[in-house]
Formats: sequence, structure tokens, C-alpha cells
Amino acid sequence: MKDRLFRTTLFLSSCLIILLTASIVYGLITQSLDAFTHFGFFRFISSSAWDSRSEEYGAFPFIAGTVLTAVLSLLFCIPFSFSVSLFNGEYFRNRKVSTFVGSIVDLLAGVPSIVFGLWGFYTLRPVLVNMGVNEQGFGVLLASLVLGIMIIPYASSLSAEFIAMVPNELKEGAYSLGATRLEVIRQISLPVAGSGIFASYVLAFGRALGETMAVTMLIGNTNNVPRNLADTGNTMASIIANQFGESGGLKLSSLMAIGLLLFLITATINFIAKYIMKIVNQ
Repeated sequence: MKDRLFRTTLFLSSCLIILLTASIVYGLITQSLDAFTHFGFFRFISSSAWDSRSEEYGAFPFIAGTVLTAVLSLLFCIPFSFSVSLFNGEYFRNRKVSTFVGSIVDLLAGVPSIVFGLWGFYTLRPVLVNMGVNEQGFGVLLASLVLGIMIIPYASSLSAEFIAMVPNELKEGAYSLGATRLEVIRQISLPVAGSGIFASYVLAFGRALGETMAVTMLIGNTNNVPRNLADTGNTMASIIANQFGESGGLKLSSLMAIGLLLFLITATINFIAKYIMKIVNQ
């Protein structure tokens, strides 16, 4: 009886997750239909217009801003998070210094995004100004830097866990054959933990794609396609955060359509990542 009750609870929980996902997709689609019907799907995602007076809306500037900031933040994150993961998961595993660094990483992972936004605005912004960057035009650069710092704890913490899970027998066997520490990492630890490390970066990338508050505070909030790192722009999340409360009619439907596109982009990236991991693990 207890076993049946437990299995029923698990089954209902799984069904609830499926229903919740279906509800999200259904809500986004139904609220986006007016925009897609009025503009057409391909015209909407390729148009750069965003004018409330003429009722012309397009998602391309925000798609470009989202992808650009997310990719740049991931490129900034990888070398730092990879170094921290090797520090905690391999070189100083189970030592006091590793525990201390791990605690700092966990602390940073729990810091609200708006705090990172404030820090970036009042700390990194003056630094960029002193470096000669135009004070009115470092939105994409500043947002990407802060996003990269924000996702370092997620990528490094998960990567360190996967590196630490590599069986000691494999590493000890390599050491017994005369392998150096670097050779063990390159030939044993990284290949075995590779799919998990890749998954950690995919999760970090997904966090960067959907980040709202920090980006909204730093990117400049202009409805144009960023031409360079010193340009301002908007992301899909920031445009929704900025204009959702004052929107109605076709504009509201357009914002919902942007939300649906963000959902689809994130889902597609996760699907591709799982497919790549499946190939790698075969």
C-alpha cells in the first residue's frame, strides 16, 4: 500500500510538471496570436521596427541583443569558471581552501540579480569610463561583463561536482603509469566529466539568456540592433520588463510573442545540448 501510494505521488508530480509546461506554452501562444497574425511570424522576428505610434513592432533588435549579451557573457565566464572548477574539484579537493572557495561561490550564486546590476552600475561603470569608454555607450559591454560574472558560480559549481565524481581508480592507474597531474586532467578527468561540464555551461547560458533585472539596469534600453560592444540595446527580457506594465492591445501581444520566442530559443538550446551530450556519451 505504501509503495503504491509513493508511486502514485511520483506519477501525479510528473503529470503536474507536464501540465504546468503545457499551460505556459498555451498561455504564451494564445496571447501572441494577434501579433503573429497581424505581422506574420517571419516578418515579426526579422523586423527592427518598434514604434507605438504607428503600431509597428518587431523582435529582431531584442533577439540580437539577447544572443549577443548571452554569448559574450559565456565567453567571459568559461575561463574563470573552468579554473575555479579545477581548483575545487581536482587540485584542492576536500581541503579547507576548497571549502572556503566553494562557500564563496555558493554565496555568489544566491545573490539577487538586481544587486549585481547595482554593483555593475556603480562599480564597473566608472572603471569603464576611466578606461576611455564612452559614458553613453557601453551598454552591451557592461551588461555582458556583469552577466558573465553572474553565471560563473553556476558553471563552476556544477563543473567542480562532475570533476570530483571522476573515479579515483582511473586517476590512480594513470599516476601509476607515470602520468603527470596535467596529463591526468587532460586524459582522464576532462574526458570523463566532459558531458557534465558541457551541461553546466548550457545551464549557465540559459541563465544568461533569461536574465532580466541586471541587464535592464545596464544595457541602455534602446530599441536598436547593437552594432558593436560600445553600443546600447535591449534584450528580450529587458524589453518585456520595461514596457509590459504600460502595454495593451497589439503591443502587449507583441511582448507576449517575444516571451514565446525566448521560451522557444531556450528550449531549442537545451534540446541541442542534450543531443550533443547523447552523442558524446555514446
